[in-house]
Amino acid sequence: MKIKICADSTCDLSPELVEKYDIGIIPLYIVKDGNAYADGLEICPQDIYDHVTSGGGMCSTAAVSVADYEAFFTEQLKGSDALIHFHISSEMSACYQNACIAAETLPNVYPVDSRNLSTGIGQLVLAAAEMAASGAMSAEEIYNAVLEMREKLDVSFVLDTLEYLRKGGRCSTLAAMGANLLSLKPCIEVKDGKMGVGKKYRGTLGKCIVQYVHDRLAGRDDIDLKRIFITDSTGFTAEELDAMEAEVRRCQPFEEVLHTHAGCTVSNHCGPRCVGILYFHK
Repeated sequence: MKIKICADSTCDLSPELVEKYDIGIIPLYIVKDGNAYADGLEICPQDIYDHVTSGGGMCSTAAVSVADYEAFFTEQLKGSDALIHFHISSEMSACYQNACIAAETLPNVYPVDSRNLSTGIGQLVLAAAEMAASGAMSAEEIYNAVLEMREKLDVSFVLDTLEYLRKGGRCSTLAAMGANLLSLKPCIEVKDGKMGVGKKYRGTLGKCIVQYVHDRLAGRDDIDLKRIFITDSTGFTAEELDAMEAEVRRCQPFEEVLHTHAGCTVSNHCGPRCVGILYFHK
């Protein structure tokens, strides 16, 4: 039985990983000045940053439509017996709901609400792709397995600035001003499908992200050491990212440390120089 694994562009997997695991990707849309652009195909994060910096205002995101999903699923099912598709948390977007409506018109399509974002979704996608490649599990078995796995995800990011959240209406001006004055770098955690504020770090971002990694990983015996993602929204120096990876490896002996860049959906809300680590617990 051939099972196709697909995802929305919000999974933030690199082109190399998409090709290696043969993942089908459908883009969300970024709306800039009233025009919609396909995430990663017609617009990139730097385009968003340049638009905001030049005074053009914030962009917004738009979900994949039911019609787009129907067309995409139909194409991806060619040569496959079943399809499992991963979405950004249903608490954050209408993508999952739209996909469920589209799936009703097609056989053997399994939409998965990741209850997550970015390479938190990517972790589930790669796990599903490995299960599908083994040929030992049915689509329904893989679907049920990833629903259990999503509860073990640990996903968080550290922000350099709250300005993008403020401009997007997700953070008050007073909170953003206070964070800037105190040089605070908040950690954003994903729990129960939603984003919330965790620990707040103080100082330069380079020092903060190393401390953040230490806090999340050091001294833990409940972490699945197969794979960890370091995902950033660009703007970091190689030295900063190298120091972050070095701290990851000092804290835990992960078999695989993968670097990816956040796509437009995450970058539009978090802005440049946002970075996180994303992994599974046992």
